[in-house]
Amino acid sequence: MKTAAYKYLPPDLADRLRPFGLTVRRPMEGPRQGQHRSPHHGSSVEFADYREYTRGDPPNLIDWAVFARTDRYVIRRYQEETSLRSYILLDTSESMDFRDQGLQTKMGYACYLAAGLMYILINQGDSAGLMLFNDTLYRQFQPAGNLEGLRPLLLGLEEIKPAGLSDIEGILHEAAEQLRHRSLVILISDLLQDPAAISRGLRHLHHNGHEVTVMHVLDPSEIRLQLTGLVELRELETARKLVLQADEIREAYDAEVRRFIERLRRGCIDCLAEYHLAETRKPVEEVLHWRVIRA
Repeated sequence: MKTAAYKYLPPDLADRLRPFGLTVRRPMEGPRQGQHRSPHHGSSVEFADYREYTRGDPPNLIDWAVFARTDRYVIRRYQEETSLRSYILLDTSESMDFRDQGLQTKMGYACYLAAGLMYILINQGDSAGLMLFNDTLYRQFQPAGNLEGLRPLLLGLEEIKPAGLSDIEGILHEAAEQLRHRSLVILISDLLQDPAAISRGLRHLHHNGHEVTVMHVLDPSEIRLQLTGLVELRELETARKLVLQADEIREAYDAEVRRFIERLRRGCIDCLAEYHLAETRKPVEEVLHWRVIRA
């Protein structure tokens, strides 16, 4: 695939990501054979367990070594291997348009993360889809299974214009009901909402059999207050304004942000989802090391 035409997957980034691969912990359901565990049993090379021989089973499946030890007829079962179906849930609300000390806006950075993850997945023989949301799930790209099919997803990232409020919990519930097969779901967002509400949505996805990863995109200035003196702050999604002395609130602000991030992280752990903080000052491939392995 020629990557020069794609804003969020330039050739140098694609080259750095090409040796990478990605694995999941839970059994997945994919459209074709692959390298990930399936919830179904078949005849691949990975041994899973035994079951008792029953009338009608082919005799050549009997494990005679076990019979010699135990006088029991058992059949070896193998874990079917499948390709991975994945979906990137990308927050495009107005708060994602913020930039201060980062390499770019949170939205731009999130698009690089999304493009990199989709490229890694497809390059290793899996499929990747893209779902864009603010307070509604307004655009969806069906999973692509090859590099040619990735093109419309990459172009879709370039068309994003951050706008509106975000409803992360509602979107997670909607995705949980909509996705019919066990999949890897990667949420990319600044998560500027109630951690308890986000956890409810994550729990729904996990309950439905999906493996979930959360990538929390923040500008460094949102984590550590860098402002000084009298400042006017504006909330990006509601346009509300607040005038204050930054020096008087710095310590309290930093402590509150740490508590907020910890609540999100603990909420993810409680839902068996992975949490990763993605500061926009870091190179994309450095952030993607969370679950990526080199071939």
